[in-house]
Amino acid sequence: PAAGCEGTWDNLTCWKPAKIGDTVTLSCPKVFSHFFSKKVFLKRYSFPTGNISKNCTANGWSEIFPDISSACGLKDNVEPDDKLTFYKVVKALYTLGYSTSLIALTTGSAVLCVFKKLHCTRNYIHLNLFFSFILKAVSVLVKDKILYSDTNSIQCTEENPSLIGCKAILVIFQYCVMANFFWLLVEGLYLHTLLVVIFSENRHFIVYLLIGWGIPTVFVITWTLTRIYLEDTGCWDTSDKWWVPWWVIRGPILVSIVVNFILFISIIRILVQKLRSPDVGGNDQSQYKRLAKSTLLLIPLFGVHYIVFISQPDASEYQIVFELAIGSFQGLVVAILYCFLNSEVQSEVKRKWRLCLHLYVSRDYRLHNSSIARNGSGSVSDFHRNSRTQSFQQTETSVI
Repeated sequence: PAAGCEGTWDNLTCWKPAKIGDTVTLSCPKVFSHFFSKKVFLKRYSFPTGNISKNCTANGWSEIFPDISSACGLKDNVEPDDKLTFYKVVKALYTLGYSTSLIALTTGSAVLCVFKKLHCTRNYIHLNLFFSFILKAVSVLVKDKILYSDTNSIQCTEENPSLIGCKAILVIFQYCVMANFFWLLVEGLYLHTLLVVIFSENRHFIVYLLIGWGIPTVFVITWTLTRIYLEDTGCWDTSDKWWVPWWVIRGPILVSIVVNFILFISIIRILVQKLRSPDVGGNDQSQYKRLAKSTLLLIPLFGVHYIVFISQPDASEYQIVFELAIGSFQGLVVAILYCFLNSEVQSEVKRKWRLCLHLYVSRDYRLHNSSIARNGSGSVSDFHRNSRTQSFQQTETSVI
């Protein structure tokens, strides 16, 4: 507006509209809790009471004053530039991880959908897991693009002080993340049930759908209501009242991680028992190799790596690197192991390829035959010679 400054979101806090000459003063952004000394940082939601300000001038908003590092109580022995570089590197790594995972998962999902012989309960569950990874990757990339880009267009206005669009993005993001964890849990439940109980797969697929997509829906709706009525502040990306909104999301995820880890241990125990059975041939070395291979295949499918930092409520740098930078490649690993390297998938793709190649060679043979027939009976000898050559090429192609 000509008479003042528009409200704006600067990736740290929301500055409401102001008139020219006004000074707007706000408390320090809660995101700076990551920079505090250990004593303050361990008090998870004890944030500094410092203030930052901006002036509304005829040329727009001024720079933040006083210096945000000193005003918000950053540690003297920590360089903000170093922290900023660290987060930029992590962001670049997980952006690469989620992007490559997105490509691999989309391709893998297309393969599982196209080939009808791959349609079964096991692959349906894999397909839903792939889709949950896709949603998680897209939600992370969209959230970063819209909320934390340098060209952010989100505005804080008097008509829209609650940042509805910003909060909607966070709600979708929370749902996609939680759905991904619960589909990892479904994978664990399915495999464990196959090893322990004999049952009809199709009857229980609806239960898996309710667990994978239904439970996250219930908890995300509950989280949204708690944020609206108990803590409707900012963009919902930070929390003061961790005992309600934070645990509504974090609690079910922690439970799913623990349950999946228990299932993982139980499945490994069952595999050990089966390998030690007298009915199973092979020496001890080959059995241990098979067990090690099975274990390594199950770790990304069950998300067992999440158990490493489950006891730490605060995100250390190691946890940030492990869960964001390295964890972003989990979808890529799952797509490679359970689709591209799957012998069943490879066999079906090869079969379709050979069929298409056979049809192409047969069509070429028919066209060649028609051409010879039009040339007259004088080319009969050439026809037989070409026919034998074509037959040999077709046989060789089939062998390949």
